[in-house]
Amino acid sequence: MENGNRIETVALVGLGAIGSSYLARISEKIPMGHIRVIASGERVQRYRSNGVFVNGEKYFFPVYEPEDETGAADLIIFAVKYNNLKQAIADAKNQIGPNTIIMSLLNGITSEREISEVYGAKHTLLSTVIKITATRRGDSTVSSKLGVIQFGEARNKEGEYSEDVKRVKEFFDYSGISYEIHEDMKRTLWKKFMLNVGMNQTSAVLRFPYGLMQKIEPARAIMIAAMEEVVSLAAFEEVRLTSDDVKDVMARMDGFPPDGKTSMLQDVESLRPTEVGMLGDAVVALGRIHGVPVPVNETLSRLIHAIEES
Repeated sequence: MENGNRIETVALVGLGAIGSSYLARISEKIPMGHIRVIASGERVQRYRSNGVFVNGEKYFFPVYEPEDETGAADLIIFAVKYNNLKQAIADAKNQIGPNTIIMSLLNGITSEREISEVYGAKHTLLSTVIKITATRRGDSTVSSKLGVIQFGEARNKEGEYSEDVKRVKEFFDYSGISYEIHEDMKRTLWKKFMLNVGMNQTSAVLRFPYGLMQKIEPARAIMIAAMEEVVSLAAFEEVRLTSDDVKDVMARMDGFPPDGKTSMLQDVESLRPTEVGMLGDAVVALGRIHGVPVPVNETLSRLIHAIEES
């Protein structure tokens, strides 16, 4: 690939557990002068003065405020919580030019659409992260497993990747970031969405770590019922999901560490807002659009909203 097409400048919105873990890896190959963390409010001075820790090592990533005129980045990554996505999209304005590639590492199936509504879909790739183990306490991240970024256009054929996909692939190869390019990325996003809808919401309501989710049959039944509602909606969105996919993601969940906890359970225990808006609420909204009953997700969504209000 010609030098002019290489990704050289990277902007990140969201220096949480996932964002800081990946930026630490990127900084091993990319000069700090080519890295931009976009932040606002008190975080700006805190990050500049104190830096952030990733696996015990301190990083002073260059921090820019939304109004700073830096010129467009080659790649911008959104790694915020869903509740902060709208503000993050606005904050990213000065980093996005006509050729900036946009990636969102949020869970769910809505963030790329929301980003595209503001900046267009031409350079917005579909993406998600799997198998990552990262927790954040204050400004310190512990990441024992960096995981895999799955990304691409909605459809991808090996040997015929789009220019944006080829640019990101080359960048990840150079940076040492594990990735997968799936032929049907929309299905890939929906499959992970289905897992999170069942697992995260059930764990948050029951306050169960993975071990209890793996062993207690009524909890498994709730998870499966919530995921089957996603399967029933997928066909209306031209996505191929089946009950076999439910079995597959349940088997994946059974391999998670028993003492581990979903991000939604961690939010509930820490009295933080959850991401129910992009999970149960999204299922309920699609159910109304397509006239499909989704009683399990309606109940889970209401319970989680009640927990938040309490």
